[in-house]
Amino acid sequence: MRIDDYVAELDRALAGPHGPKQDLVVEARDSLTDTADALEADGLDRAEAERVAVAEFGQVAEIAPGYQAELTAVAGRRLGFLLLISVPMTALMWSVLWRLYPATGYAWEHMPVWYRPVSRLLDVFQLCVGLYGGLALFALSRGARWIRRPRLVTRSLGVTVWIMLPVCGVLSALLSFGSPGANTLTVLPAVLANVVTSAFWGLQIYGATRCLRVTRPRP
Repeated sequence: MRIDDYVAELDRALAGPHGPKQDLVVEARDSLTDTADALEADGLDRAEAERVAVAEFGQVAEIAPGYQAELTAVAGRRLGFLLLISVPMTALMWSVLWRLYPATGYAWEHMPVWYRPVSRLLDVFQLCVGLYGGLALFALSRGARWIRRPRLVTRSLGVTVWIMLPVCGVLSALLSFGSPGANTLTVLPAVLANVVTSAFWGLQIYGATRCLRVTRPRP
């Protein structure tokens, strides 16, 4: 097998963030090329040198799992960092806005009894998700030596996002539409806050989908 064919097969066998994946593939190509160059300098023709270099490097089925484990950890670290930053930031942003545009005294007098517990539940839930993202980030980086199954950590982050978004969406809608007098937020800050929130949610969905894809069972 020629080096180009081997590298193409390795590239197809791997899944994960594009940049780190390309780095691993290029690293493999460079290693194979260096070996083939050395063999050619010893007297082998180029085709035979590449065949021997590929044989010494190992079958794709043998090499790919180690590369894939690294890509899986990278995907998990990226999503963990995103959750650590974006989820608490979203909660803080809305909390600040609601303090800057508070409800009138009349509105608070007629606020449903469930309003404050639901608001507190949303804050605590988002804080827990952010903390879990931070713990997963640590587990997949400095704590990797103690984590025997990093794939499960990465997959759990993807599952967490797909649980978090519907829950936060329902609770947020309940607070916004179930109590229309809860704040005096004007159009511009409301639009900006929703744009930022939607952008974070889009990134979280993308990261979660990637984490689930790279950790799915492979034949």
